[in-house]
Amino acid sequence: MQTPTFIGFQNYIAAFVDPLVHKAVGNTVYYMLLAVPIGLIVALLLAMAMNRNVREVAIYRTLLYMPSLIPMFAMSFIFIVFVNPQFGIVNQFLGLFGMPDTNLLGEPRYAKIVMIVMAQLGAGNAALIYLAGLRNIPETLYEAARIDGAGRMRQFFSITVPLLTPTILFNLITGVSGAMMVFTEAFIMTEGGPDNSTLFYMLYLYRNAFSYGQLGFASALAVLLFLFGMFLAGLIYWLSRRFVNYDVSAG
Repeated sequence: MQTPTFIGFQNYIAAFVDPLVHKAVGNTVYYMLLAVPIGLIVALLLAMAMNRNVREVAIYRTLLYMPSLIPMFAMSFIFIVFVNPQFGIVNQFLGLFGMPDTNLLGEPRYAKIVMIVMAQLGAGNAALIYLAGLRNIPETLYEAARIDGAGRMRQFFSITVPLLTPTILFNLITGVSGAMMVFTEAFIMTEGGPDNSTLFYMLYLYRNAFSYGQLGFASALAVLLFLFGMFLAGLIYWLSRRFVNYDVSAG
């Protein structure tokens, strides 16, 4: 902690040429492109299950939402046990299909997949938002569609999805924002390994700030993350004009 020295854009130049920054960006984008779309689909399926008109629906909603209440650091320790190559339940299940015991967190090609699967346990938050959107769709639209002979799939793609697009947009933006800041699971489960396969952007930023003492470089990384996030948000809003429908009558 010394007196700061102004060095202009050197930290930004260093960020663009640092191979570990490139690796961290690639890992984060890979995680985002898989975890966010899968999460949107899983959350929508959960919301549709929560929206069923059955007597026990309150119990089902509670059970489906409960995994999202577990803190990520606790879930990380739980998954370390789940994927343990010797006694983990995941390897025992895969063994039923003749697959050998594999250290999933020790393999660069599997480590990110484990974290992407783990992220889906937090889909309950997005599912509640979907549920609110589903409850706001007028039942008369479905009644009219059934009278016209529309089946369940036709109703889903012609009524449910178009009228849920504002909710999908909200969950998409929050999902992208969360994916850009993925940190805890990599910090606890793999510490960025193996072979930097789970070195996400926020983890590398954290290391530079608090492990290496490169606060100026870490601050530059934070600014670049902010600018990239703003760019993505603007791009999503611009694209949303093509698919988001706010008019119930037009659904």
